[in-house]
Amino acid sequence: LMKPAQIKEMNKVELETKLNDNLEALQNFKFQKALQQLEDGTMISKTKREIAQLRTVLNEFKLGIRKEEGAK
Repeated sequence: LMKPAQIKEMNKVELETKLNDNLEALQNFKFQKALQQLEDGTMISKTKREIAQLRTVLNEFKLGIRKEEGAK
């Protein structure tokens, strides 16, 4: 899992890639939980929180609040 400061330094492509990875990981954690194979039960909530942070930063790009580094 990443720190919020690391997320804010990423560009749009990296954010989208990380978001897709986290969505896949979340699905896997849910399957493991259903099969009672999930060792760390907090991983689901931590992954959901990171997904929300990624979506927030991506939305800031979309709204123009945050600019691409090369676009300055």
